[in-house]
Amino acid sequence: MLAAVAAASLATALAGCAPLIVGGAMVGGMMLAIDRRTSGAQIEDQTIELKAVNRIRDAVGERAHVNVTSYNRMLLLTGEAPTEQDRQAIEQTVSRVENVRSLVNEVAVTPNSSLSSRSNDVILAGKVKATLVDARDLQANAFKVITERGTVYLMGRVTEREANRGAEVARSVAGVQRVVKVFEILTEDELARIVPASSSNKGATQGTTQGGAAQ
Repeated sequence: MLAAVAAASLATALAGCAPLIVGGAMVGGMMLAIDRRTSGAQIEDQTIELKAVNRIRDAVGERAHVNVTSYNRMLLLTGEAPTEQDRQAIEQTVSRVENVRSLVNEVAVTPNSSLSSRSNDVILAGKVKATLVDARDLQANAFKVITERGTVYLMGRVTEREANRGAEVARSVAGVQRVVKVFEILTEDELARIVPASSSNKGATQGTTQGGAAQ
């Protein structure tokens, strides 16, 4: 399972690389079967990502390599910028995108990552996702996995238990240097209202992974 997911992630990522990256790759061509966001929120996230990418391009051109990921209007920026001034320009530009609820800027001031580094990130993301699938006490579809230079970012609408367990699982994967949690924390009661009990108590078999290689 792990090797198959990683291979599918890499093949999808290498199909096309660009300095600015929107959202995540499909694994094996399959989209999320279960999503804890409303359909409206999913569409809004896509809109936010596209607006952010366009505005970043206007602000810094192709000097920077930036991954843009929105989950329930929580926006995560990862990647590289050549100067602190560019990094701040990216943050200020994106902070003005309509309907963004919160912003986490993890763009590093460093030269743009190489193709091999981005490929390794995609493979690593696939391994993390496969390990989440194998964790029978988690619903893998609740987690969005983003990787950048060996750092794994986890997003999603999860309970405190799921957040801690998901981070623990991610840290167990060889090659992971750091795990950053960018979650919207739900209470158990809130989770019960949006996810059927039969779904929340078992792991899912499909999901998305994203790495610095651009999907």
